Amino acid sequence: MEKILYINKKIKPFSKSIIVEGDKSLSIRWVLISSLSKKKSIANNLLKSEDVMSSIDCIKTLGSKVKFKDNKCEIIGNGFNIKKKSNLSINAGNSGTLGRIILGLLINSKNKIKLSGDKSLSKRDFSRVIKPLKEFGAQFNKKKSLPLIMKGTENPKPIKYFETRGSAQCKTSIMFAALKSEGTTEIKARKSRNHTELLLKYLKIPITIKKSRDFDIIKIKGIKKINSLNYKIPGDISSCAFFLVLTILSDNSQLLIKNVNVNPSRIGVVKILKNMGAFIKFKNQRIYKGEKIADIFVKSSKKLKSINCPKKWNSSAIDEFLIIFLVAAKSKGVSYFKDLGELNKKESPRLIWASKILNLMGVKNIMTKNSLKIHGNPNLNINKTIKIKNFLKDHRIFMMSAIAASTIGGSWKINDADSIKTSFPKFLKILKELGR
Repeated sequence: MEKILYINKKIKPFSKSIIVEGDKSLSIRWVLISSLSKKKSIANNLLKSEDVMSSIDCIKTLGSKVKFKDNKCEIIGNGFNIKKKSNLSINAGNSGTLGRIILGLLINSKNKIKLSGDKSLSKRDFSRVIKPLKEFGAQFNKKKSLPLIMKGTENPKPIKYFETRGSAQCKTSIMFAALKSEGTTEIKARKSRNHTELLLKYLKIPITIKKSRDFDIIKIKGIKKINSLNYKIPGDISSCAFFLVLTILSDNSQLLIKNVNVNPSRIGVVKILKNMGAFIKFKNQRIYKGEKIADIFVKSSKKLKSINCPKKWNSSAIDEFLIIFLVAAKSKGVSYFKDLGELNKKESPRLIWASKILNLMGVKNIMTKNSLKIHGNPNLNINKTIKIKNFLKDHRIFMMSAIAASTIGGSWKINDADSIKTSFPKFLKILKELGR
């Protein structure tokens, strides 16, 4: 039976501390990198979400051994070899991250491997990774979406590639393929999250990175083996963002979120919210295996202002714009968000859905193909019934709606509550702990 969330009143003031679940991007990358080592790798606080479980299922199919209990996971990988069984089939579920980056690991597969996904993922374009992997020597069926059938090459050749989208998934897929090639691969990549580079640096992989204002030049040499990777996964800033906005838009509230990954390539949401007048402060900052970690303190904000959001922050906040739009709806003035066409290539067409939900809330907005203009109203208060359904079970649409219902009023019926299992299974539990 479909699980539905009903919210008909605002959350009461709160002053608490919480811990959010492990970072999804890091969890998936840890699983895939660990599958390359024949030694045991151990992770604590691994996110136990559907996307991560799909990652584990995939590497098991490819020959890795996995033990996962509570939030501790042990992996003994299959090295750089791909299981030689013919007609292998792996399923990425709902995860675009998994689906795109695991293809890089399959670059040396001697047999054809089929990659499939759920209904939502099967609508998404995979050409951004198909193109560079073909340059390494991979072969694909003539499709650009799932299901894909890929056959690798015994001798992947290094490539030079210009990545123009700011896609960390594309960049990571290329780097994974480069590990199995003979020679040095060079990537000129538009700025995007850099978790893979940091993990490979920590593992002492021969990788160099030259940074400029808009692009990074990454050079990575092929290797024959990789060390194990023991890791304590920090909290996910994308999950934190929902509770940052919950606190900002609530009355007389404050919140401390402990042990969060505040990698500079991921904190666009914090920069944007602070620019709009939110009080957010990093405490207890430290470095853990290349990643910046901090506790995040946030308070209610009474005087929020509009923003003409700089495009340079888009890639570092791409998963958080839905929740940022809520803050714009409660801010004084008109906010402008540009060049966000990438949002419509996510689990659902998120830019379109954001405009729909704002319309349901009575917030004037103008959407074009790649941009959104929001007329804020600091006195916004909803006094009607709002139903959210048919959003392709997009976890972030669900969580955005729950935060809106908890802070702006109205009587909400939000379908597909189980969608949060994709990235943040404990979302509703934490919301309840805060007084929802």
